[in-house]
Amino acid sequence: MAPMGIRLSPLGMAVFCLLGLGVLYHLYSGFLAGRFAFFMLSEPAAGGPEAPRGSAPAGAVDLRELLAVSVLAAVRGGEEVKRVREGNVLNAKAKGKTREGAEEQLTSGDLLSNRRMFYLLKGAFPAVQINSEEHVDTADQETVSWDRSIPEDIKQKIQPKEVPAESVTVWIDPLDATQEYTEDLRQYVTTMVCVAVNGKPVIGVIHKPFSAYTAWAMVDGGSNVKPRSSYNEKTPRIIVSRSHAGKVEQVARQTFGNRTVIIPAGGAGYKVLALLDVAEKNQEEADVYIHVTYIKKWDICAGNAVLRALGGHMTTLTGEEITYTGSDGNEGGLIASINMNHKALIEKLPDLEKTSHK
Repeated sequence: MAPMGIRLSPLGMAVFCLLGLGVLYHLYSGFLAGRFAFFMLSEPAAGGPEAPRGSAPAGAVDLRELLAVSVLAAVRGGEEVKRVREGNVLNAKAKGKTREGAEEQLTSGDLLSNRRMFYLLKGAFPAVQINSEEHVDTADQETVSWDRSIPEDIKQKIQPKEVPAESVTVWIDPLDATQEYTEDLRQYVTTMVCVAVNGKPVIGVIHKPFSAYTAWAMVDGGSNVKPRSSYNEKTPRIIVSRSHAGKVEQVARQTFGNRTVIIPAGGAGYKVLALLDVAEKNQEEADVYIHVTYIKKWDICAGNAVLRALGGHMTTLTGEEITYTGSDGNEGGLIASINMNHKALIEKLPDLEKTSHK
């Protein structure tokens, strides 16, 4: 007699499936629990130590951290500048001539400051493009570490803000006003760092090594410096370069009258600070900063960022914004102001644009 077939009702089939799922659960529950526990342990516990800043997400840069290390870099570079000058070991030599034929000086202060600033910034943010006035000798590489601490004044005023690393360009001027430095005109000397994002200056740091004064600002963030309470638009005090004054004095007095005061000074950083409320006895005050010849971007980027952050302007003599990508030079001269009608200033000085290309 043939064996009888076993038939399961729909209810029996459901019970059979449930039993099978139960067996699978017991087989794999231990494995899954172990994986879950590993995952949880690999994450930082609430209230536990933070993961190192700047490590995630990959390819991003926190501008608040970049501001903090930029301030530190300007100060560290300034220490080298001051040490070399006070030790009178400048070892000054000519490195070339400007377009106007003036001799450009290079000193040990430039080189040592540049090395300290460059490697501090590069070590903290290796994925960021850094442009510096002086050549970086890879054979002379220096390890300069940053402990990733952020000063309290920056913490209080600036919120973290991440941007893609590839959008960032850092401009370093390790010693602004080298000519004046060799002449021991210390009040004009600064070290500067600027951070541009997609070509726009957003962070500026200007440090005066011989007085330990540092101005910093971040666009849409905050600053430790402010504009003065008033400016003279009718007969402005105009600050210009000692060595590249060009025709500024003649044209300015034709435009604003013979009472217009022209202040010759060294260093682009010093000239920008002259437009602001800086409590320093050796810091002159001006209402407008004008430069009519070719100028390098590391000379002006930090000042441009500071002015932008405070609501001011730095443009070419025709009113165009200066872009901090591509070439390292600005052909169109510059005019800088704050809390003034910048467009009206440009319209009053139409002849200056012609001199900027000479």
